[in-house]
Amino acid sequence: MTFQVSLVDFITVLPETIVFGMGLVIVLFELFGTGRNTRNLAYLALLTLAVTAMAEVRLFGQGLVGFGGTIGADDFSTALELIFLIVTTLVVLLSIRYLEDRRLARFGEYYALLLFAVGGAMFMVSALDLLNIFIGLEILSISSYILCGLIQADQRSNEAALKYFLLGAFATGFLLYGMVLLYGATGSIKLSGISAALARPEVFANPMVVFGLGLMLVGFGFKVAIVPFHMWTPDVYEGAPTTITAFLSTAPKAAGFGALVRILTEGLGAVSVQWTPVLWVAAALTMTVGNVLAMQQDNIKRMLAYSSIAHAGYILVAVVAGGREGLAGVLFYLLAYAFMNTGAFAVLILASTKEKERVTFADFQGWGYVEPVLAIAMFVFMLSLAGIPLTAGFAGKFQIFKTAVDKGLVWLAVIGLLNSVVSIYYYLRIVVAMYMQPAGPASLQERALPSVPVYLAIAASVAAVLYLGVFPATWIEASINSAAVLVAGP
Repeated sequence: MTFQVSLVDFITVLPETIVFGMGLVIVLFELFGTGRNTRNLAYLALLTLAVTAMAEVRLFGQGLVGFGGTIGADDFSTALELIFLIVTTLVVLLSIRYLEDRRLARFGEYYALLLFAVGGAMFMVSALDLLNIFIGLEILSISSYILCGLIQADQRSNEAALKYFLLGAFATGFLLYGMVLLYGATGSIKLSGISAALARPEVFANPMVVFGLGLMLVGFGFKVAIVPFHMWTPDVYEGAPTTITAFLSTAPKAAGFGALVRILTEGLGAVSVQWTPVLWVAAALTMTVGNVLAMQQDNIKRMLAYSSIAHAGYILVAVVAGGREGLAGVLFYLLAYAFMNTGAFAVLILASTKEKERVTFADFQGWGYVEPVLAIAMFVFMLSLAGIPLTAGFAGKFQIFKTAVDKGLVWLAVIGLLNSVVSIYYYLRIVVAMYMQPAGPASLQERALPSVPVYLAIAASVAAVLYLGVFPATWIEASINSAAVLVAGP
């Protein structure tokens, strides 16, 4: 039996091929000593991401399926992959100064690991069978574990990497066991094969389907930080390098939701009566627990960690709502969250000095008068995360809650709205500290060190947050069109 790779197969995985291939090139540069100047490696990574984005854009509307129906390049996966590329581009811009300030510039493999991680995320959402979803997830996870422990001299970084690795491996066991049970019940690892098998009454009634679904939800619940599988998040986010925290809070979360949505809609849509109530409860708990715990934090990185848990709950509302409008809410909100959350971490990075990271509310007292431009940027990001009108966060939440009400999930939408109101308290704590509290001696003496790449990332994020908030219609419509490939109904 011979296996031949056709041109369609190659085009289907062209973006992933570019990312993985250039990741290997960067590793070779580091190995042979030509990559000691990590700025050059950063520029090479940026070029790679730009070329990959152009390849992604060319795939819109193609609907390609390759490698015997195991990998696809539809509009849903392409839209998610562009979000990954945007996030990674911003993170690379943030990393140039960050690595140099903390004497981590010798780690040239940093950019290779970032490319491997984003490549794994892309592979994960393009996969049309359980095996390839698992492979993509492991590539993303292993790269992330290493990046979390990059600062070897920092005990918190080592602790974050170890916790992430141990709990991640434990959750992966649940996920893989769930996939095995689902394969045993349906006789297929392809999502289309699983869906076809569930149309038969004897398969639909098989208890292994329910057990397999439950174990998979546990595994994905860890990856996207859904309550009660969220406890790793604040410790990992606080201990990891801030640039990696910005990456972890956006790209892996988007990849996890993308894969989960594809499995639930294309593979397990027939048993939606089983998973919809579970996700309803999980969404309500995730929003509430995330916001309540975020209110109690004095460390901004931990606050944003619990905030990311709450935002996972908002996205889960859209998953429960389903249909084109619901899945469009997932895509649009992930895009908005990528800019507003990464932008907030960018300000934290630029606010920090070589000797000290500025990560507490007290560190930002009076900062609005010390660094007015950066303070305004942080103000915009906090307003967007809180869901204030004319920002991307408001447009995303409006799309999600409107769809929930249209689908009859009124109480879930009410819980989401109440949680959004609660979140205003802790987001505006930073604003109060910056503009309504006197600056201490440290705030007056420690000015932000200029960095063109970081300023560029912040400016792009502010512009995107305001543009998506003021003119969301075009992007919501594009999200609806991208989500239409997964669902036939409205």
